[in-house]
Amino acid sequence: MNDQLSSVRVVWPDAYRIIRSIHPPIDLFEDIAEPEDWEALASVESKTNPRIWENIGRLDLVPPQRRVSGPGSSYLMAPFVHVSTDRPGRFTDGTYGVYSVGDSEEVAIREVAHHHGVAMANSDEEPGWTSQFRVLINRLDLKLHDARPHECLHHPDDYSASQALGKSLRSGGSNGVVYRSVRYPGGECAAIFWPDLIDIPVQADHFDFHWSGERVDKVRNCRTNRIFAL
Repeated sequence: MNDQLSSVRVVWPDAYRIIRSIHPPIDLFEDIAEPEDWEALASVESKTNPRIWENIGRLDLVPPQRRVSGPGSSYLMAPFVHVSTDRPGRFTDGTYGVYSVGDSEEVAIREVAHHHGVAMANSDEEPGWTSQFRVLINRLDLKLHDARPHECLHHPDDYSASQALGKSLRSGGSNGVVYRSVRYPGGECAAIFWPDLIDIPVQADHFDFHWSGERVDKVRNCRTNRIFAL
């Protein structure tokens, strides 16, 4: 399907991403060390901190020339080095990472709320307020492959076609994909294939998610204490 997708310039002054708040910054990414030296530095530190590799993740998945460093870089690097086939996405089977964003805060919240609800259901969690999430905002100005016209890439539950496309596009040098939000009609999302393609984000508000026992049905802004129904 690669040849059926056109490339478009996508410019969003604010692109929104929602992540769990429990994950602290990774010092190796935040410090002023050359990315090509990270493996050597981590190897030295592992002599006294055996869990360093667990904290850092799979550095081998991101070539040194595609890594980002400095304050805030953990937010960009984390989704690319902490990957698992247990956590696939629409355009990744979990063997590589993507940086996923929405074109509005509500798009990002609804997308993440859906997947958080699936995880809560799978683990048979009791109803109540669950993990806290934080909002990340950065500018998106990038040429992306346009999946929006193709219905087969927007199935609500079956990601087989979109994952196959994502793997093919990424190996072919694509920057990523822009597509329609399945969880918020009218919204759009983007999946970015490498961390050096987008600006380091800034942190915005925190939100608590409420699990009803069947789905995430509301969120609470921790700054304003306002509660929004989903």
